[in-house]
Amino acid sequence: MSPIPAGGPALFIGTDTDYVALVRPQLDPDDPGVREAAEQAGVSPEELAGPGDTWAVLFERGGDGDGFELPGVRDAEPADFAERLRAELLAASGPFTVDGGAALRLEGRPADADGYAFTAHITPPDESLTPLTVETGPLPAAALLTDLDAFLGSLA
Repeated sequence: MSPIPAGGPALFIGTDTDYVALVRPQLDPDDPGVREAAEQAGVSPEELAGPGDTWAVLFERGGDGDGFELPGVRDAEPADFAERLRAELLAASGPFTVDGGAALRLEGRPADADGYAFTAHITPPDESLTPLTVETGPLPAAALLTDLDAFLGSLA
């Protein structure tokens, strides 16, 4: 369902063309593309893959996307964000906001009987880049709760 590549914890909120995701990519040193890139860079595949401990925000809006790294973010911060989003979805009390720090704020609002639509306010850490918003269509709350549980489990 998610266009986010496997390999590390990932929380995907949205559709294939409009989404925001918190990811901690992990490269596989045995992947042929990683091996080729390592050879071109003159390093071992393991060195190129690294520890996979840098979080990133990825986004796509109307089919155009990008992302940026979040230096210094530890697993506890994305976990806290996911736990607060989960609590808001379970409360089902109307519109809500979950603050994910300086780079991400998520506003949720009921979209239909069992779903929410979201507005993600994204602020890249590089001040030369323009902040932007990503609007998602209705997402089933039950499916998002399942994704949140899987994400939190991947961080445990």
